[in-house]
Amino acid sequence: MLGGYKRARRPASPAFSTSCQENCLRALLYLWAAPASAVGLVFALAARATGAQMALVQGTLEVAGGRVGPAVDRLPRCLQFHAITFGHVIIATDERLLAACRAHEQVHVRQYERWGVFFFPLYLGSSLVQLVLGRDPYRDNHFERQAYRDSEDGSRSR
Repeated sequence: MLGGYKRARRPASPAFSTSCQENCLRALLYLWAAPASAVGLVFALAARATGAQMALVQGTLEVAGGRVGPAVDRLPRCLQFHAITFGHVIIATDERLLAACRAHEQVHVRQYERWGVFFFPLYLGSSLVQLVLGRDPYRDNHFERQAYRDSEDGSRSR
C-alpha cells in the first residue's frame, strides 16, 4: 500500500498474451515438423547448388528452378513431380509451376505440422493401401485428396 492507496495490478494485455501464445504454438509446429524439414533442406541445398532460386514465402522455404526439372525428369515416372513438400520446405521444378500449386503444397505443410515425422509413413501407407485396392496411389491418397480439397484454387501439384 502506498499512502493508503492500494495499487491494482493491471491484467496482461490480451493482444500480447494471444500473440505470445500464437508465437509459442508456431514455434512448436516448426519444431514438430523439423525432422521432415531437415530432409527438405538437404534437397534444397542440392537444388541451390544447381542454380535453383530460394525464397521464404508464407512461413516456408520455397526452392524452384535450376536443374531441379531435368533431375526430376530422370526419375521413374511414378516418382516424378512438379512440386514436393518436406515439412516447411517446398521444392518445385520451376517458378511457374510453384506459383500454380502453392496453395496445394501449403496444405501439405499444415499436414506436416499436424503429423510431424509420422507424415512420411502415413503418406506412404495411404498410397500402398490405394495400390492394393487397385486405385491410383497418388490421386486416391488420403493426404492428396485433402490437399486438393482444401487448397483454395484446386491447383494440381503433380
